[in-house]
Amino acid sequence: MTAPRLEIDLDKIHHNAATLVRLLANRGVAVTAITKATLGSPEIAGVFHQAGLREIGDSRIENIKRMRSAGLEATFSLIRSPMPSEVPSVVRHADLSFNSELAVIRLLSAAATQNGRTHGIVLMVELGDLREGIMPNDLESLVAQILDLPGIVLRGLGTNLACQHGVQPDATNMAMLSSLVDSIENSFERTLEIVTGGNSGNLQWALNGGEIGRINNLRLGESILLGRETLHRRPLNGLHRDAFTLVAEVIESKVKPSQPWGELAQTAFGPSPSVPDRGSICRTILAIGHQDTDPSGLEPPLGVTILGASSDHLITETTECLTVGTEISFHLNYSALVRAMTSPYIAQIHHHRRPMPPKNNPIK
Repeated sequence: MTAPRLEIDLDKIHHNAATLVRLLANRGVAVTAITKATLGSPEIAGVFHQAGLREIGDSRIENIKRMRSAGLEATFSLIRSPMPSEVPSVVRHADLSFNSELAVIRLLSAAATQNGRTHGIVLMVELGDLREGIMPNDLESLVAQILDLPGIVLRGLGTNLACQHGVQPDATNMAMLSSLVDSIENSFERTLEIVTGGNSGNLQWALNGGEIGRINNLRLGESILLGRETLHRRPLNGLHRDAFTLVAEVIESKVKPSQPWGELAQTAFGPSPSVPDRGSICRTILAIGHQDTDPSGLEPPLGVTILGASSDHLITETTECLTVGTEISFHLNYSALVRAMTSPYIAQIHHHRRPMPPKNNPIK
């Protein structure tokens, strides 16, 4: 079989998606499945659809176009504020976009009107993480300026936390978002149907039994794909954490010194690391590197230690030297998965098997 490759267990992804949909539905919260880590994979998006997810979000309009071209029926949201240069494409291919700039919303209005369309928008509000969002004090003024724009419908408010600075979603900032929704509805006498409180980092807050307020939507990617929350990367009980496996092939395996020799300068990716002298070791090289994935986000099997990487070589220490052509499998964190799914050099193999329960206890 070709290598390197990502082996993708669609049944485990289905289980994770269906489990989170059910748990959050019990709290009155709908799920928008986020496909950006999968490069808008129609196969994975199709699994989301089978698991009951009809709302798909992505940060790239190219991915949304890919899924639409594959015939997937869903409501598609562009979850990154549109670039002005892509506005015509956004209006054609996305049902909804997340926005924080009046200038962009005006462009969306013009493009929608020109094409005889109506485009929905969600206004993103800044609540402390300092990525995207309108400052709360500026929200009412902005809403007043967009309500009469033709071709535009204000569908809701949202926020994003736990991405840029790791600010945790909690009762305080979620209550603030709910309060802003109430204020806008009262000021402008209209109902906002979507209140999207954040991403996989919101799960701890959403499932702890506290007050949900007006929050009725979360945008989930990593928790579905990798079975973990994103504040501390802790596994979520009842979810599979091994739906993705990266398989790489050995191209050299030799006994060599543990320390380099000669005068050291920078490596291809920065300063040369300090290496202790441990005598001779078995250095095993695999045909994968920074150009394919995030080496620091790979979890090797027992008996394999990652020592470093160049653009297209992964240097490991193995307990014994291996035959050239041997395959080694790695689990991935989110960073490694995003880059591996994006790499044109990594094949993707989708597995369909009979669904099976995870090995740990289900979430209560």
